Amino acid sequence: MHRADPDAPAGRYFAGLMSGTSVDGVDAVVADFAEARPRVLAMHHVPFPPDLRRTLLALASSGDGEIDRAGEAALALANLYARASLAAIAEAGLEARAISAIGCHGQTIRHRPQRGYTVQIGDPAALAERAGIPVVADFRSADLAAGGQGAPLAPGFHAAFLADPAIDRVVLNLGGIANLTRLSPGKPVIGFDCGPANILLDAWVEQHQGVPYDRDGTWAESGQPIAALLARMLADPFFLLPPPKSTGRELFNLNWLAQHLRGDEPAVDVQASLLALTVESVSVAIESVCNGCREVIVCGGGARNRALLAGLSRRCAPREVTTSDALGIAPEAIEPLAFAWLARERLAGRPGNLPQVTGARGPRVLGAIYPAPRAA
Repeated sequence: MHRADPDAPAGRYFAGLMSGTSVDGVDAVVADFAEARPRVLAMHHVPFPPDLRRTLLALASSGDGEIDRAGEAALALANLYARASLAAIAEAGLEARAISAIGCHGQTIRHRPQRGYTVQIGDPAALAERAGIPVVADFRSADLAAGGQGAPLAPGFHAAFLADPAIDRVVLNLGGIANLTRLSPGKPVIGFDCGPANILLDAWVEQHQGVPYDRDGTWAESGQPIAALLARMLADPFFLLPPPKSTGRELFNLNWLAQHLRGDEPAVDVQASLLALTVESVSVAIESVCNGCREVIVCGGGARNRALLAGLSRRCAPREVTTSDALGIAPEAIEPLAFAWLARERLAGRPGNLPQVTGARGPRVLGAIYPAPRAA
């Protein structure tokens, strides 16, 4: 039986793609894995066209013609993924042939681990064809087949590159959903989804202010959290579940929020309450698994929300709350970089999941490989 060499090289340059539950666009990175810690050579963001964004948001729930709409959206995503990847590669000063593979998570339109399935779209075969580069995709299925949640997958990358043998820390990703990774010296890695981060904040501000997100949390800061509303939201059973656990738009959406509203709350105070929900649910999660940690490293788009970081700093004190910029990696780069690393692990035949994080029966090699077209 062939066993993968844990030190086997898998190539030097990889690209990684991420389009997450915030549904704002595609983040692409190009990374050099020649050294002990990967170096981001370039990063490129491509926003979703409004029509595609509306389609992706609608696909989070059932509707007429959803198979056709999902297929068409997958092709549109493949085009955007190729555009973002090739732009980042050009910015890195490399040619496409230098890239060993693109790690593409795809766009999650349904995540039902309790039913044993998850759906990410993005047509990786079309991406490989358009970019002319091998693609590794479908990272969640093998973990799900082994009884896991299929998420979160970034903790493996966090453990490999963001741990410090002298520091007890938490890596906190604030995307659409908040998830954390505990990196405590001498202890097993723990990781799980905590609840909503930007997903409800973005949806509410878009509904009431007509903008896609609350820049710097300014609107939320101008309101006052409603204590009773916050208590009702925090009573949701998800927050009480022990890890492993993961979640998404299937649970945390505007319909979920509507169930907790009385109907007469000022919209700005609801926004303030949603920010407080993220702060409180994340802080309680940190205390539950890493009460002695010294620092919280924040990544993801929420790391740029000044009001959210200020709330976390107050609530998590005396722990230091800082962004991954302090480690030399932009917050927006962490997740696409994780999928570049997962593509590298797949080519090397090494497992990419952490069973204690996802709940899988054991380590699994993650991802399916879509070869690049051969030159004529």
